[in-house]
Amino acid sequence: MSRPEIHVTLAPELRLFANSELRRERAPVAIDASSSLGHVVESLGVPLTEAGALLVDGRPAAVSHVPSAGESVEVRAVERPQRVPGAPLRFLLDVHLGTLARRLRLLGVDAAYESEDIGDPALAALSAAERRVLLSRDRGLLRRREIWAGAYVYSDRPDEQLRDVLSRFAPVLAPWTRCTACNGPLADAAKDTVAERLEHGTRRTYDVFAQCTVCERVYWRGAHHSRLEAIVEDAVREFGGSAA
Repeated sequence: MSRPEIHVTLAPELRLFANSELRRERAPVAIDASSSLGHVVESLGVPLTEAGALLVDGRPAAVSHVPSAGESVEVRAVERPQRVPGAPLRFLLDVHLGTLARRLRLLGVDAAYESEDIGDPALAALSAAERRVLLSRDRGLLRRREIWAGAYVYSDRPDEQLRDVLSRFAPVLAPWTRCTACNGPLADAAKDTVAERLEHGTRRTYDVFAQCTVCERVYWRGAHHSRLEAIVEDAVREFGGSAA
């Protein structure tokens, strides 16, 4: 006996998660009598972190809704900018997103990052403990129920990843205020207080410095500053903030 079916329409942005048969409008999907709508959406390959409003026969429905045969389900993408209530907006990035983490920090966005693979359970637990939005390209990780909040990073290119996160969450930008190495806050530093940490050429050439208040790393406008400044200026121009 064939199983009952519903008809599902995925938002265009979500169709990349599903197999080709489910990428058309009103694709038939077999259901049982107990699985929730959230479970059905995940079974199609779509992380719930990426699903916005769920409509059943045109009416809003909760992820706990148990679909009935013949219903039409529309799965919309999350609205942008996406608001994350309940805590200051800050992020946790998995081991594969180191460049994105450094660029977010460059813009003053609180972005914790694990440079070693601590495993999915530990990452999910850290997201919950510190109430951070977990960013990942691992759909399995984003399906873990214990994460506080999460988001799929759609591109594997750092420039596109940064634009994706900034457009989705609209964090406040405060460039040059955060350590790109450890995520700690930066403070102005007098040259004589950091001189012993500098090579001779740097001491001779530069006079303006900042230092991380956590790891004590020293920063100055060196050879790579123009490249970093371009990243900052592009982000501020498109998403707001202060480039000072």
